[in-house]
Amino acid sequence: MDIKKLKNQLQTEVDTAFLYQNIASIQSDPNLSKVLYGLAEIENSHADHILSKIKSMEKSYKMPQASTRAKWQLKAGKYFGYGSIISSLSNIEKEFAENAIKHKKVKGIKASGFEHNHLNIIEAVSQNEALNVSGGLLSKFESRHKSVGGNALRAAVLGANDGLVSNMSLVMGVVGAAVSNNTVLLTGIAGLLAGSISMALGEWLSVQSSRELNQRQIDLEMEELEASPEDEKKELVLLYQAKGMNADEAQKLAEKAFENPDTAIDAIITEELGIDKEELGGSAWEAAIASFILFSIGAIIPLYPFLFLEGEKAILLSLGSCVIGLFGIGAAITLLTGKGILFSGFRQVLFGLAAAAVTYGIGSLIGVSLAG
Repeated sequence: MDIKKLKNQLQTEVDTAFLYQNIASIQSDPNLSKVLYGLAEIENSHADHILSKIKSMEKSYKMPQASTRAKWQLKAGKYFGYGSIISSLSNIEKEFAENAIKHKKVKGIKASGFEHNHLNIIEAVSQNEALNVSGGLLSKFESRHKSVGGNALRAAVLGANDGLVSNMSLVMGVVGAAVSNNTVLLTGIAGLLAGSISMALGEWLSVQSSRELNQRQIDLEMEELEASPEDEKKELVLLYQAKGMNADEAQKLAEKAFENPDTAIDAIITEELGIDKEELGGSAWEAAIASFILFSIGAIIPLYPFLFLEGEKAILLSLGSCVIGLFGIGAAITLLTGKGILFSGFRQVLFGLAAAAVTYGIGSLIGVSLAG
């Protein structure tokens, strides 16, 4: 048995229990809190079981504390919302379920069907409107990277990364052409403004068009509800049955929803249209402002040294700042992916510097061509 693999698994169980327990402690909904505490207790039990295996090979080994990454995840949740953590835990539970099934197949044991129970529970938690999601402006930020995950932390990281990498590549391309310091500044500022305005406009259009489309769908459903409420109720019953309810439970739940028009349309919006009412109320202007700020923060990193330095010193400070920024972005991504900080950080640095090297080389060729 691989002891290193067991230790990594133990750390994952400890971190998972730590996150469940701390998120549970801030919930105002007692039922949701109870579910999360229950999951934490189970993960702690798993950790004890794994620790006993490790101790059979290494008697002095002790239960580890929650990792720095887990603690940073929790801190980030206070500002960006706990949805990103729940999403990460969902991925972990999915991995646990797949490993459990794989392990049983190797031993010739039939899967019980309960392997995905934790995953089903945590996914239900992620859809619970009572989940305490904090964060101000960023929690309402609708990212153009929504297909990658759609939470505010991911939007913040990728927005800053877009600004840093694009403007670093632009600045290094101009530097490669051996132009004056003023030209580098002018080009970098133009790149910052053009990129941040483009991102902001894209966000505004994305959020506004999404809101308008959703509102149109809701208006149509309201018209249908007024015209034929019984047909709408039947559709809702069928939807509940499709999700696994028996006919009686589905009928009762639909009857409850249709006790008044407000709860009826809420049920239709959620179940039939699949629209999140929180997203529907999001401000396109807030999304645009957040996008502008995040892109600008990243874009100013490669540019600021040229404000007070020239030549090689400015270039070296710019590159050094970009390396630190890229590593920080790579490290921040680990809060979502669970990968190692060093691996993700250096990978981000490598990709960013590769892009800068390409544009620097092109800039040098253009500069030589123009000089000739």
